Amino acid sequence: MLGTAPVGTVELLKDGEPIALAPDRRFLVAFDRDAGPSSLLTARLSDGRTATHSIAVAPRAWRIERLNRVAKYPVPSADFQRRRPAELAQIEAARSRKAAADGWQQRLIWPVTGRISGLFGAQRIYRGEPGSYHSGVDIARPTGTPVVAPADGVVVLAADNPFTLEGNLLIIDHGMGLNSAFLHLSRIDVAPGTRVKQGQPVGAIGATGRASGPHLHWAMKWKDARIDPLLIAGPMPD
Repeated sequence: MLGTAPVGTVELLKDGEPIALAPDRRFLVAFDRDAGPSSLLTARLSDGRTATHSIAVAPRAWRIERLNRVAKYPVPSADFQRRRPAELAQIEAARSRKAAADGWQQRLIWPVTGRISGLFGAQRIYRGEPGSYHSGVDIARPTGTPVVAPADGVVVLAADNPFTLEGNLLIIDHGMGLNSAFLHLSRIDVAPGTRVKQGQPVGAIGATGRASGPHLHWAMKWKDARIDPLLIAGPMPD
């Protein structure tokens, strides 16, 4: 959600947590898959007053698949267990950076068009034990298909080597805590610190990392909230 804080706002809070304000008092908030039914925005004004705005958060019907004869996960390999902590640290460090970017104000575009092969929020239940839900949207296209920036931003991670799960991983910060991650790329065409414009080529689809075939996994986060790119970019163009 994009909003504008009241005139005279000196601090904006979402459920007690500070929210960044642009110079024109515009702001961004988002809600993850399992957000509660309501949220409260509080603006502290320069004259000592406060203004509040309540937001109702509607649940969605997620695609849930129950596999009663399959165990949750195989035991991770020793190589995975050795490499994974450093990879997660790189991802966390990249997403903690605060880039000066205005892409969050734009209407995002699809980084690639094609058949949607995986939906955000889909989840499998293994013998009654929930697995991790799908944290992005998958678009199936051949290896080498160009991927473009969905909005202006700054590259905060461009993996030197394929990660165990994500493969060649690229993360772009769109500002105000909003970022996009592109997984399984066959190549990355931009370097960390590069400023990119909406529609600029940044890489190409691949099947690196843990992927069963060539596709783009596009994941978005606002702060710690995972959000559905399909709701941001709108229906897939024909």
